[in-house]
Amino acid sequence: MNSIFSKIIPAGGKWSGTIGKGKLVRLTALGNGVNLSTLLYHADNLTERYNMPDTLKAQHTSHLTKGHVLMSDNGRVLTSIVEDTLGWHDSISGYTSRKLTDQKYGVTTYQELRNDWLRSGEENFAVELVRNGLGVRDIVPVLNLFSKVYCDEDGNMHFVKNHCRQGASVTLRTELDTLFVFSNTPNPLDSSESYPSVPVKVEVFEAAPVEEDDVCVNFRPENRRAFENTWEYHALRGEAKPVVVK
Repeated sequence: MNSIFSKIIPAGGKWSGTIGKGKLVRLTALGNGVNLSTLLYHADNLTERYNMPDTLKAQHTSHLTKGHVLMSDNGRVLTSIVEDTLGWHDSISGYTSRKLTDQKYGVTTYQELRNDWLRSGEENFAVELVRNGLGVRDIVPVLNLFSKVYCDEDGNMHFVKNHCRQGASVTLRTELDTLFVFSNTPNPLDSSESYPSVPVKVEVFEAAPVEEDDVCVNFRPENRRAFENTWEYHALRGEAKPVVVK
């Protein structure tokens, strides 16, 4: 299968772009210890975006993997996770700030180090959102692809080291035209004393049509309802055959 787009996001790097519905977005770790902080917005209406609380409570989970969908705050599906070699992606620990980055890895500035300065997720998101007509007020809880964070019985959050190994990949299928905003910056709970230097490869492919027995559609009844909302949106815009909602 030939990709229609390919890009490598370097360590500390960022990227944003709109990917049309019906595409596969495969993300591959090119080394150990990747964390790719991710924001998602409906490209046709940027006020609609990834909703972490609804995504988790509807699917009875605190982490995401194959079969799960990323729901918007309008009850539609932005993307579905159709392939995953890791089995766990962090949805609860957030992204790094300038203050946290300086405290953990030492103060660096662009003026001194140019492109070798240590970036934070906060700054990367701010830059990419402005480029797309948004701003810092539009940052919502992020999905940290490739990281594993869990809570113990006392409510303490724990980051699992060595969860992501080189070659690990996850593939998202776009169900709406989706603006992706990526920041290849450390997980804020990562205990490593050195700033991770691991690039991530982004590839985009054409996706096959969604079948009735699709694992993401049928993972939970709430998933199907979110898909039905999404199909109805496309049908009313003349982009698909009308969907009969039972």
